[in-house]
Amino acid sequence: MQCVILAGGRGERMRPLTDSIPKALIPVNGVPFASHQLDRLAREGVDHVVYSIGYRGDLVREHVGDGGRWGLAVDYVDEGDKLRGTAGALRFALDEGVLRDRFFVLYGDSYLPIALGPVWKAFDEARLPALMTVLRNEGRWDRSNAAVEDRLVTIHDKSGADTNEPLDWIDYGLSALQRSVVEARVPAGEAADLADLFRELSADRLLGAFEVEERFFEIGSPTGLSELERYLRT
Repeated sequence: MQCVILAGGRGERMRPLTDSIPKALIPVNGVPFASHQLDRLAREGVDHVVYSIGYRGDLVREHVGDGGRWGLAVDYVDEGDKLRGTAGALRFALDEGVLRDRFFVLYGDSYLPIALGPVWKAFDEARLPALMTVLRNEGRWDRSNAAVEDRLVTIHDKSGADTNEPLDWIDYGLSALQRSVVEARVPAGEAADLADLFRELSADRLLGAFEVEERFFEIGSPTGLSELERYLRT
């Protein structure tokens, strides 16, 4: 299993911590977050990671290296100061020749305590260009942004626009994609957002849904960081 980690942003909500380090290296119980994330990916069977880096990406390279200490192979695509957005970063990775035919996408500030094997198996069996893990949220953790029916995400809307359909689900933060859908739907050399790609795919009934029950953790906010530290201590 290959996983692309999107870790290029500045992490504005975590300043002043991120004035000098990228969000991926914020200490979590004294250990850089990237180490926690890579530990988990390796335990779950991922063998290759593509780090999409930008802001202070040199520090991510310095800490992670070739991934050998986690038993992983790691490649990097560096957007520098010209960030292309979450979908644009995938297109850049495709154009750099590091994407496999199928891969996971994970945000660089997400810690997800779920087994990856069943998600990969569901993606294989769905025979769809993309699959999204979803949590029945009903406003508990953040604003719900998805509707799910018959193992499909039928609506994905992170814009907050009004809809006649109830949105009781939330994007859990892990998706699986075919390289071909990035090539076909994300223009080269332009900024593009995964939220827009997923909205299009859901409207075309091409976005599978994999339901999870465990809550997600993130370090994109001070509250999220505290909650993750407490979870990992237990």
